[in-house]
Amino acid sequence: MFKNRITNPFLRGLVEWTVTFLLAILLFFVMRNFVFRTATVTGISMTPTIGHGDMLIINRLTYQFGTPAAGDIVAFPYQGNPSEIYIKRVIGVPGDIIDLRGSEFFVNDQLLNDPFSHESVLAMGDVIFPITVEEGRFFVLGDNRNRSRDSRFSSVGTVPQRDIMGRAVLRIWPIGEFGWVNSR
Repeated sequence: MFKNRITNPFLRGLVEWTVTFLLAILLFFVMRNFVFRTATVTGISMTPTIGHGDMLIINRLTYQFGTPAAGDIVAFPYQGNPSEIYIKRVIGVPGDIIDLRGSEFFVNDQLLNDPFSHESVLAMGDVIFPITVEEGRFFVLGDNRNRSRDSRFSSVGTVPQRDIMGRAVLRIWPIGEFGWVNSR
C-alpha cells in the first residue's frame, strides 16, 4: 500500500515496521479480551492441583460454544469483590443434586469419586444440603476442601454460567511446573 508511494527506503521501512507493530498490538488485545486471559492463584484452595502463586492461562472461548462439565477447573469473579478471581473445580452441573453426608460429597446419590481431593471434608459451609443446582448455574469446590471458600458458602454459592470467564488450561508459572492443568 505504502511501498509504491514512499520512495525513501528508510521511511518505507519505518512505516512497514510501525504498521506491523500496531497490528501485533491489536492482535494481542483481541486475543487477551476474547480468547484467553491470565490469572494468578491466590491461596491454597486448589492444592495439590494448583498452588499459591501459580499463573494460569484461562481459555475464554471454551464456554462460548459449550457449557462447563464436571471436573472442569473454571475462573470466575468473587461476587463479594469482583476484582478477585476465584479458581475452582466444577462438581455439579444444572439439575444435579449435591449432598454433603458426614465428610463426603454425593452427586445424584453417587459418592463423588474425585481423585483430586484426598481429605475428609471438615469445613461444612453455611449452605443447607442437599442442594439442586439450578439451570444456568454450577456447583464448584476447591480441591483443598478444608481450605476453600466455594459453593458450600452463601458468599460464593452456585456460580452463574454468565460469570464464568473460562476454563483453566495451562500453568505458565512457576516455569518448573509448566504444563496442562489437570481436570476431569
